[in-house]
Amino acid sequence: MAESMRGLKRSHRCTEVSAANQGETVTVMGWVQKSRNKGGIIFVDLRDRSGLLQLIFEESDCGAENFAKAEKLRSEFVIAVTGCVEKRGGALNENLATGDIEIRAKELRILSEAETPPFPIEENSKTKEELRLKYRYLDLRRPDLQRNLMLRSRVAVLVRQFLTEEGFLEIETPMLTKSTPEGARDYLVPSRVHPGNFYALPQSPQLFKQLLMCSGYDRYFQIAKCFRDEDLRADRQPEFSQIDMELSFVDVDDVIDINERLLQKLFKEILDIEIPMPIERMTWQEAMDRFGSDKPDLRFGMELTNVTEVVRDCEFAVFKNAVEMGGSVRGLNVKGQAGMPRKKIDALVDFAKDYGAKGLAYLAVNEDGSYKSSFAKFMSEEELSRLVGAMKGEKGDLLLFAADKNKVVYDALGALRIHLGELLELFDKNEYRFLWVTEFPLLEYSEEEGRFTAMHHPFTMPMEEDLPLLDTDPGKVRANAYDIVLNGTELGGGSVRIFQNDVQEKMFEALGFTKEDAYEQFGFLLNAFKYGVPPHAGLAYGLDRLIMLMAKEENIRDVIAFPKVKDASCLMTEAPDKVDEAQLKELKIETCGQEES
Repeated sequence: MAESMRGLKRSHRCTEVSAANQGETVTVMGWVQKSRNKGGIIFVDLRDRSGLLQLIFEESDCGAENFAKAEKLRSEFVIAVTGCVEKRGGALNENLATGDIEIRAKELRILSEAETPPFPIEENSKTKEELRLKYRYLDLRRPDLQRNLMLRSRVAVLVRQFLTEEGFLEIETPMLTKSTPEGARDYLVPSRVHPGNFYALPQSPQLFKQLLMCSGYDRYFQIAKCFRDEDLRADRQPEFSQIDMELSFVDVDDVIDINERLLQKLFKEILDIEIPMPIERMTWQEAMDRFGSDKPDLRFGMELTNVTEVVRDCEFAVFKNAVEMGGSVRGLNVKGQAGMPRKKIDALVDFAKDYGAKGLAYLAVNEDGSYKSSFAKFMSEEELSRLVGAMKGEKGDLLLFAADKNKVVYDALGALRIHLGELLELFDKNEYRFLWVTEFPLLEYSEEEGRFTAMHHPFTMPMEEDLPLLDTDPGKVRANAYDIVLNGTELGGGSVRIFQNDVQEKMFEALGFTKEDAYEQFGFLLNAFKYGVPPHAGLAYGLDRLIMLMAKEENIRDVIAFPKVKDASCLMTEAPDKVDEAQLKELKIETCGQEES
């Protein structure tokens, strides 16, 4: 029978009680983690979000009625206990913050009874994730998830404090907005008042924050909810949170300076980690050439080597064909792995194929200086020797090569490098290596659409010296854009924005938009630009990804209270779900039904 809290007030959370409170009477409340009846004495571990505290019940202290209630306690009962703080009678528990004390109970109230939960509420649970997500309200009681969400809360508070002190205003932007192209798929919301018309949930507050700069608000930020209807990965969700900001009358260095100091503050205050300043910068082209990735992990070496010129005249068809079609041949030197079994090399080949490569060529430098290779018979000794020299190959090294269009080579070797880094444990998981990647290509050509698309978005300013190329060779234009990368993960990105009408019109032309198309989609922004717009720039972090890395979690779901799974559904609420026909009728919507496969 549940009891009332009437007349009781919690005096402390579990781990707020310490040896300093010895002899005091306190009232604590929480969940029963574990109860042990030793015959005449009952030990209870009480849990709240702060941690665990041991309670001790003896009939001589708490009376027959309270002792009888204590005998009924089971896992996850919610209780309130008043008692005296005393030094532990048994062995100290050094693994607990409260391991040197216990509460000798005088009064017990059972506030809520509980059924046996479908899995143990314990740290580092081995229970299948699907079951835990179905009962997420129980999963969230686990200490490790609670620590993650508390860390997230602390980060949000610190971000707000820091940006406010830097002169930013927190301004909310709309959730119901206009669908625009040039991005991921929108989540659409039908309008009852305007039948047949739809709102879109924002993929980012991009257009509104630029309008705020036009409106003179100078420095804006918000911790914004964003939505993208795209396929999920370990570090991606259909709805996510951004630390979003925009600044007027600034250049790249101003934006980078503020954000370096923000990151420095977060990592120092929360993890007690000093981030060396300034953070290293690298152009997109250098990152791709050295690491095959625009978000390189700098915690280990194994950089790509371009051997295109070395093999240009060889007779190995795979290399030769790649060079002739304007691609490249690049390699990785996997130090000390010449003895890797063929089965494992084949697995690496299959891995590379997942990233578009037709395969991998390999060459092992044996300890006696001889070679074991998939292509040695197509090359002379001199050519092989030059190739090994170009790769800085030594006895015991395994050399892996990809040959194809540059994009395929970068994608395959970049992913393979990270895979090998994890496989061979080449980096320290406790290290944090930040990097700014700058000067991205402004545009990328879409074979599917037969036109250029914006690599970031259509409002990114080209590098000033590349402006003439917008008319003549748009594929070579670099963007005045910057991403912040941590340990091989993109934390956030931003750019200097276009604020001159003529440049914006040229950008739309390069994207294949007519003036009419541009005004139909973005007229409200373009019209605002007619009335005096300041130079402005901004940046947005993925808050969820930042917390995931700070908490050293592998999956973004472990830092979000109520996440979705890979098909964008919620196992707990069973959303998305069908709705009543009357609701659809009111919205003037008919559903087609699912096609039979």
